[in-house]
Order: sequence, then structure tokens, then C-alpha cells
Amino acid sequence: MPQTTPPLDKATVGLATLFLTSGVTHLVRPQVFEGIVPHVLPRKRALVHVSGVAEIACALGLLHPRTRKVAGLASAALLVAVFPANVQMTADHAKRAQRRQDTGSRAFLAGTLARLPMQWPMIRTALRAAGRL
Repeated sequence: MPQTTPPLDKATVGLATLFLTSGVTHLVRPQVFEGIVPHVLPRKRALVHVSGVAEIACALGLLHPRTRKVAGLASAALLVAVFPANVQMTADHAKRAQRRQDTGSRAFLAGTLARLPMQWPMIRTALRAAGRL
């Protein structure tokens, strides 16, 4: 029995929009993202460009029925792959907030902390688009 393509729902469109926006920003303003590439990884600019292209490819793939399943799996993998960058950003901002002791630094840290668990609903959305949930 042939498997049907999961429908294009609002959550998948939202994830595709997020990927497309972020991917374009990765290419147009890579310096914004270079600082959150984990310190142990080399060639930060190249990694930012590659992840931007991957985000754009995932976004476009999620929107088309013929590529949605593969793009959903690729999107979930990409979200897992970039999670260390989000952790790095939080760690860096925790150090900055401790050093500066100001409201703005603490607020930004709170935002980065809140962002970490948001990866899981996005991964779920990607897996749903792949027909895996």
C-alpha cells in the first residue's frame, strides 16, 4: 500500500518559513551566527553558509508534497545538528550576564534559555511532516 504524503499544515509552513528566513540570514549576514558556532569547530563562516543552504533546502522541501517526507527527516536532523550552537549561545550569554550584571544581559540570557526547549516542538513538526509521528 503506497504511503501518502503528510498534508501541508500550519506548523509545517511555520517551520519552513522559519528555516527560509534563518537560512537567508545565514547567507546575507553570516557574522551574526559565527559567534555561536561551537568553539571547537573550525571554519565558522563556511559552517554558517552550509547550515544556511541546508535550512533553505529544507524549507523548500517541506513545502512540496513530493519532497516533504525527505525534507522532514532532513529538517529534524538539521535541528539536532544545530542544537550545540544554541547551547553555545546560551553558555556565552550566561558568562556575559554574570560579568555585566545588567538587566539587558540577563534578559537576553533568559531568551536563549527559553529557546533551547523550543527545538523539540520543531523537531516534532519536522518528523510529522516526514510522516513519522
